[in-house]
Amino acid sequence: MKKQIIVPRLLRVHQKFNTDRISDIPARVREELDKLNLDVAGKRIAITAGSRGISKIDVILRTAADWIRSKNGIPFLVPAMGSHGGANAEGQLDVLKGYNITEETMGCPILSSMDTVELGKTANGATVYFDRNAYESDGVLVINRVKPHTDFLAEHESGLCKMVAVGLGKERGCSQMHSFGLAETIPQSCEISLKKAPILAGLAIVENSKDETHTIEGVPKEHFMDRDAALLKLSKSLVPSLPADHLDVLIVKEIGKMYSGTGMDTKVIGRIRVRGVPEPETPDIKTIAALRMNEHSYGNAIGIGLADITTEKLVRQIDRKSMYSNLLATTFLERGKIPVYFHTEKEAIRQAFLAAAGGAPNDIAIVENTLHIENLIVSESVYEKRKDSLDVLENDLRMEFDDDGNLLI
Repeated sequence: MKKQIIVPRLLRVHQKFNTDRISDIPARVREELDKLNLDVAGKRIAITAGSRGISKIDVILRTAADWIRSKNGIPFLVPAMGSHGGANAEGQLDVLKGYNITEETMGCPILSSMDTVELGKTANGATVYFDRNAYESDGVLVINRVKPHTDFLAEHESGLCKMVAVGLGKERGCSQMHSFGLAETIPQSCEISLKKAPILAGLAIVENSKDETHTIEGVPKEHFMDRDAALLKLSKSLVPSLPADHLDVLIVKEIGKMYSGTGMDTKVIGRIRVRGVPEPETPDIKTIAALRMNEHSYGNAIGIGLADITTEKLVRQIDRKSMYSNLLATTFLERGKIPVYFHTEKEAIRQAFLAAAGGAPNDIAIVENTLHIENLIVSESVYEKRKDSLDVLENDLRMEFDDDGNLLI
């Protein structure tokens, strides 16, 4: 006879975050590019296209390409995503296609290759690589979102510098950055590339708590380092978090690369799991259950090792070749370990309840994913502790499942 599970009263709530956003993205892109006074006439200009789920990235890239054409330049895109997409040219094109980034939608060629040139070595010994197609262009426009990284804390985390060092470094560059330490090596590598590669400027994006475009800033080449650091501070001030410092159970309905480089945002769940990097003090979560993987993660379930419990369905979705090419390049192998898994979501949640609090947890949160946590489900105890920052959308929710054991709320 199965032990009885006690589910506390659940509420759907809305967190009050900063939601300022840019209403006319193409106009802002053109405005920022105009400020840079770039000389692109008659020149082949490479534009970086990454693998992250950046809001309106197809619009931003297309507008940048159109702007270059309007100045009589010749734009083309290069996938700048390190080892993602199975660490091959075709796979990286497929990743871009998932974001509506194709030659047809961009109106210009996309030159995808894993071929690189070697630019030198950093002070700590890492070899610096740079996408050959971008290197052989007349200029590179680096476009990326600036946000906290999931693996470390530093002055430069995920942003323009990382796009240069890891994204344009392709698989070989990605491996070098991880092997020698991301926090130290990314800025050193970027500085070498700024000196030796034809980088023109950057277009930095910062998003608000709803994953919408808050800031777009044209960054001159000579200000890459200081603006990358300053915009990271802005991003951190906007980053959403769970409305609790402690949870017995966190249920993440869906993981995937479009939500975080680690499938689940490490700063949101309070787990980094990188040797030598201290774990965040909050949130402290006893048991994390990850239920599904987004199809646009293309089988890459990196970060699944951050969960304690998962489902047989998610495990079957894993494409080991896709995940391992990314996982091995990072060297953080624990993040790819398969946790305890169960046949249905219902059973996985039941076991999470048992593991956390003997079947009767008090502090519970249920999120769609770790990127979109403005609206979520919490237990009454969580609500009572943070009710000043929460609006109740629905009362007295029931934890219901369909005939296949899939969570319905």
